[in-house]
Amino acid sequence: MTQTIESYQFTPDLLAPAQRLPGVSAFMRIRNGADFLEASIRTHIAFYDEIVAVYNQCTDATPEILARLAQEFSPKLRVFHYLPHVSPPGSERHAATPGDAPASMVTYSNFALATTRHQWAVKLDDDHLAIPDAVARMVGDIRAGRANDRVMHCFSGLNLVRDGRGALHVPAASAVSGKGDIGYFRVTEQTRFTHDPRFERFARGDFPRYFAGWLYWHLKFLKAGGGFANYDLADNPNSRYARRQARLQAGALWGLDAARKALAPGPMRRARALLDSKERLGIARDLALG
Repeated sequence: MTQTIESYQFTPDLLAPAQRLPGVSAFMRIRNGADFLEASIRTHIAFYDEIVAVYNQCTDATPEILARLAQEFSPKLRVFHYLPHVSPPGSERHAATPGDAPASMVTYSNFALATTRHQWAVKLDDDHLAIPDAVARMVGDIRAGRANDRVMHCFSGLNLVRDGRGALHVPAASAVSGKGDIGYFRVTEQTRFTHDPRFERFARGDFPRYFAGWLYWHLKFLKAGGGFANYDLADNPNSRYARRQARLQAGALWGLDAARKALAPGPMRRARALLDSKERLGIARDLALG
């Protein structure tokens, strides 16, 4: 059953850490995710205690897919239709919309997070295809108490694109998805989304970030519209995502071996990592490619 949300006002106390159940929740924010939504849910749902799926402004088959899967996976899959017209990241409307407004990507994201019921949470996108063994190890560590609950366990995925013949490659201009913005975390009142004029920013409180592994393949650029349709670029030609799209289309394509070699950290990156925690996270990530 889908619950409709006509408006929402977020406050940090709604995260209610003291009332949360043991376990792991995933939360999804979906707009026109029909291409890979079912694959994302099916490859992840066995690992989590629940998936909270929230959709907004969908004109494709997303609502029907979610309704069908909710019948199959209830009560693990909980579906919500968020009605406020959310402004896309990178748009002037996003920059001008206060972060606490119902139509802000920030409030929309905080609704999805606050609706989860378990002590640990993780953001899941509709274009993430799980690498099952890697996800199982991470979630197993959480359930067994081996995972430090005072850090954010960040993970990444390689982006995939097709060439003109349909073969899969890694795009040189955007090889990696997940550069410290997604991970498993223990929910507190400080773990929430905040407003950045460019996009919604996840605030992790005082949790440092550690790299947990390569946990998924990122299928965003295989979606209809090349993964950029939801940014409404025709109405937002100056969006940072329009520039990203141009770089992607003009860039080289790598095989997996070439991607590993290109991402391998060199001396300058290693030197920067002595002073920069984000660079250290990136080096740990890229070394884990093997």
